[in-house]
Parts: sequence; C-alpha cells; structure tokens
Amino acid sequence: MGMTENLLSTGQWLVTAVLFVLILVAALRSIDWQALRKDQALQHSFFGAAVVLGFLWQLRAGISPGLAIHIFGLTVITLMLGWGLAVLSGLLALVITVILGKEPPIMYAANGLITVMIPALVTHAIMRWERRRNFRNFFAYIFFCGFFGAGISVAIAGLSMCLLLWTSGTYDFDELVHEYIRYLPLFMLPEGFINGVFVTGLMVFHPDRLTTLDQRRYR
Repeated sequence: MGMTENLLSTGQWLVTAVLFVLILVAALRSIDWQALRKDQALQHSFFGAAVVLGFLWQLRAGISPGLAIHIFGLTVITLMLGWGLAVLSGLLALVITVILGKEPPIMYAANGLITVMIPALVTHAIMRWERRRNFRNFFAYIFFCGFFGAGISVAIAGLSMCLLLWTSGTYDFDELVHEYIRYLPLFMLPEGFINGVFVTGLMVFHPDRLTTLDQRRYR
C-alpha cells in the first residue's frame, strides 16, 4: 500500500510495530521448519515467491501518499505455502522494495502489517472456513479461497490502511472515500482474478504445490 514517512502518529507507529512483532512470532511458531529443510520444492516456492512479489510490487499507481495501488498476490502464496511461510516470504519481498527505494525502512512494520500480514491472515481464515464447511467440490476451494479470498483480503487490508490514515489525521474521511474507498471494488476484481487464475492453474497442473489443499476431500 506504500505507507510513507510522517503519515502515522508516534502512537500508531508503536501499535503497528507491536502487532507486527506479535504476528511475526506467531508465524514463526506455526512453520514446520524440519519439513522446510527437507523439501527443496517448498524452498524454491518460498524464495521464488519472495522474488516475484518483490518485483511485482514495483508496479504501482497512486497520487496521494499512502494510497498507492498494486497487486498484492498474497492469497496464492498463502495457499501455496501456508500463512506462516507466506508472511515470511512477503516480508522478504518487502525487503526488496526497501532496498530498491520504494518503501522507507522506518515504515517497514506498518507496510508489512498492511501489505503482507493482513492479506495472509484473511486468506488463512477463509481457507479454514472452507475446510470446516467440508465442501466436496474442488471449485469451492478455487472460488472461495482463490477468487473471493483474494478480493476480500485486499479489501480488508485497504480499509485497515484507510483507518490508520483517518485516525492519524492525515486525511479526512471524505478524502479517503473520494481518492480510495470508492475505487476499492475495482481493486478487488483484478486481485481476485489474478490470484484465482494462478490457484486454478496450480490445482490443475501442480496440486502438490498447494500445501493447504486436501485433495482427499474433493470428488
């Protein structure tokens, strides 16, 4: 989303930093490190996703500070790797954007929370919901977790960013509606389509790369 310096108050910066650390610790604890060390295909997916996201996030649009628009891509990464590894992969990608000068280092926690952690957690929650509902048609995984999961995750991330910018006094509510919120459905469509297409392709040709997919459930 492109949080730049001086957009958040000191209190908000501290809150986002604390949330960032707590979620990062939970992500690290959720990862099966032994399986990662043994599975070279998973390692390639992990590092490859970080590189792809790092360069994908260079393509962005936006006029006002903090209201940049770009494809997140975290939904397909979360479904491939699980939410813990997806968070780490996304944070590595964010390091690339910092090195290339697209993001300020001081806002790393805030950008990591909005751009990486929230989309990964939302996707994980939707995947868990789909699993609890015990759908037997594989299209449920594609549409709920892939297409809709991506759209909903970017919407929640965008609204969270707007909430931070509004409560900090950087923008008033009317400005956020005029410059960002009213366009949010348009952002959701390409995000859902791109992630959904990749999930569909992986499910058809490389279902083993989707670690969150339980193939035994589907007919």
